[in-house]
Amino acid sequence: MTGPGNRAAPSAPPGSVIYAIGDIHGESEKLDLLHSMIRADADRRDAARKVAVYLGDYIDRGPDCPGVVERLSGDPLPGFESVFLKGNHEEFLLHFLETGDSSSGWFHNGGLNTLEEYGVEIHGHSLWRQDSGELRDGLDEKLPDRHRQFMEALDLYHVEGGYLFVHAGIRPGRALEDQTSADMLWIRNRFLDSDEDHGFMVVHGHTPSDFPEIRPNRIGIDTGACYGGKLTALALEGEKRDFMQA
Repeated sequence: MTGPGNRAAPSAPPGSVIYAIGDIHGESEKLDLLHSMIRADADRRDAARKVAVYLGDYIDRGPDCPGVVERLSGDPLPGFESVFLKGNHEEFLLHFLETGDSSSGWFHNGGLNTLEEYGVEIHGHSLWRQDSGELRDGLDEKLPDRHRQFMEALDLYHVEGGYLFVHAGIRPGRALEDQTSADMLWIRNRFLDSDEDHGFMVVHGHTPSDFPEIRPNRIGIDTGACYGGKLTALALEGEKRDFMQA
């Protein structure tokens, strides 16, 4: 592998413009505005192929999680190829649906507001584990089939040219085919602090910051939309990079 000082500049595939969208977390109004900005930006470009890659965490914490999933499970950007990656918050929900086990910490990381937004009655529950089965049954009943199918079909990663798109990151020193879903959904410091050449420029979300983080081996675009920050998109065409925020 090359060292930090002599990495080749990554490039998007010829004739393509790629838009990576950071963690949305129920912020449907910001998503609508960002979509309009992406459409306008793409109209100004000559690229024949337009791709939108969503980096996961569509639900929890924000005010309109069902609205976000409804938009994304349709055709959010007509004329674009759309790639939807799984975030750890979708993993939280799917695990709860499958097992009824609330010990993962989902309830305390935005899961309760997602249950409420889907119409599940949470008041009167102690939220101890023995009550989780009833809440799980409520979510099973209220979650639209299209939303469930959308979340069950999410990918873990996507590659375009010299860029790897993934929710949280990857484990340094491990080949892409040997990466685990746990690392791709959850990893933080071991990835964030590494200056190792991963073989790709890794574009990721998961760890919020006030501004996009541009490092020699990674670009982080979770800018805390659900905490009052901006929702960020990264546009990639050739070796050029542009950011837009809503």
